Parts: sequence; structure tokens; C-alpha cells
Amino acid sequence: METVLVREYRSDLLECVHSGHIAIVGEGGLLKGYAGDPGFVSFTRSAAKPLQAIPGIRGGIVEQYGLTSTEIALMTASHRGESYHIDTLESISSKIGIEESQMICATSYPLDLNSHEQAIRGFGKRKFYHNCSGKHMGILSYSKLKGLPLDEYAQPEHPVQREIISTIAYMADVAPESIGLGTDGCGLPVFALPLTALANAYLKLACPDLISDEPTRKAVSRITSAMNTHPEMVSGHGRLDSILLEDGNIIAKGGFKGVYCFGLRQERLGISFKILDGSEEEWGLIVQSILEQLGYSQKNTLEKLRSAFSGVIYNDGGRQVGHAAPEFQLELI
Repeated sequence: METVLVREYRSDLLECVHSGHIAIVGEGGLLKGYAGDPGFVSFTRSAAKPLQAIPGIRGGIVEQYGLTSTEIALMTASHRGESYHIDTLESISSKIGIEESQMICATSYPLDLNSHEQAIRGFGKRKFYHNCSGKHMGILSYSKLKGLPLDEYAQPEHPVQREIISTIAYMADVAPESIGLGTDGCGLPVFALPLTALANAYLKLACPDLISDEPTRKAVSRITSAMNTHPEMVSGHGRLDSILLEDGNIIAKGGFKGVYCFGLRQERLGISFKILDGSEEEWGLIVQSILEQLGYSQKNTLEKLRSAFSGVIYNDGGRQVGHAAPEFQLELI
């Protein structure tokens, strides 16, 4: 039931077809639009990070360790390992008394090209360079606050991980036992949900007033405010997450293997989509098309997206050699 989302052309000949699914929900999780199968079950990958941050923020790590909004934003991040990301990680580590070595994520080079080159010339790989390191620090800080074993924090049976699963279920309006589990690239549990449920969770991230539990509502407001205030911490300069988060009406986060989610505050909509071949290059084009088809009113955001994600394909020498274009039409309800 998948639908074509984007086609890529080289010298006007079709080269790649990217198919997938889109779900758009409104209040109460009611389906408001779709393409393909809105109930398709997808692993959340890093799109779950704002949700994974809720238990710790709700549980008091900000007050206990004196965390700033910049540090909160980094706990939701798939950061690029730029200098300001590493400085913030060093600050979190110092405040909570957790060493870099205590994270189970692998050592890595930064994803940002300039930072990558500097790391090669400098100290080499580090765990702090891993794009999920902020999430790990957040979970470790909450485990420490609760007096729980730190060396087991990645196990699905760990109390903090169980609280994360129940929180995601609450935000998505699904039963905890219905959430599929796997292991993410960074070693932590990863969750499988229907796209409609994931979109519902992002609707609540964008519109915390829909959350009946007050401590959860306050935690979500604090997390999403930090993400909008410090969009560069969530991803990096020029990245789709950062561009969307510069718009105070949007809360957004992508995940590896083609999953992307965002919520619109004024429109009170949650949106999620999955590119089946796992590609991410098409995210910007797909988000643009969704917003345009919804008649999105923030023209400045649309212009930023068109500038950053024009669909033009260049070769390594900077010569235009092709183009990509969205091909789907939303079924709006």
C-alpha cells in the first residue's frame, strides 16, 4: 500500500524512486490526512528522543543538577558533534558527575564534516561525538537521581527504560505492551509504533494542553521550549530539524532510516512519515510538500525549506546533474 513520495532524475532519466507512508492526525488521534498506509508500523529511531527525555525532566533532573535549556535541548538531539555540542556535553557531564566512559554508545567521529576533520587531526574518536550522546547523558542522569544501577541503564528491564516505554505509550495513546522493541544503533531500546500513533505523540509535543497529566504536561512544555529556543543543539546548522524548530509553531525531529515527525501548534496537527528505503535526503522535499498541501501560513519557513532543499542534484564538482521532486498527493479528511 505504499505510495511514491519522491522521484529522482539524472539527465532527465528516472534514477531512483522513494516510496513510503504518511500519517496526519488531529485531536484525539483522529486521522486528518494520509498517503500510503497511515497505520504502517515503523521504528521510531531518533524521532523518539524528545519523548525519551520526558521521564527525566518530569522526575527532577533539571532542578537536581541545575541544567540549562541548552542542555535540555541537547538531550533530545541527533547532534553533529560541533564544538558547541561537545562543550554542552562536557557541562552536563560535570554537573551530574557522569563520565563519558559510562555511556554505552560507541566511540565515533563527528557527523559535521569540519568537526570530523578536526577530530581526525586531534584526539580521534570519542563517545561524546556520537550523535546520541545527549540522550544517553539524560537517561544516566535520571538513573543516578533515582539511585538505580548505571551499568544497566540500557537494558529494557531497567526501571528508567520501563518508564520511558510507559511514557511513550501515554503520549501515543497506545497500550505499552503493543509497542514493539528492538535495539537502536546507539545500544538503547528502540520502539515500533504505527505512524498514526507516532503522529499523535508529536501532536501532544506541539500542543501540551492536550496532555491531562500535569507533571508530564509541564515536562513536555519545558522540553519543546528548549528545542525551539536552541534549534542548533537538536541537530546542527542548516539541518532540517534546526530549520523547522526555528519556527515557533513547529516541533520536529527525525530518525535514522527515513522516519520523520513534526507537530504544528496552531493547526493542532501531528505528522509522521516513513521512507521505506531508509533514505533521509528526501525529508526536506517531503516536509515542504506536506506543508504546502496543508496550506501552511508561515511563508518564511516555506522559503527557508525551498532554499535549503531545492531538489537540485549536484555532482562532486558542483555541477547540476539532476533533480528530485515530491510525487505524492495527500488524502485530506
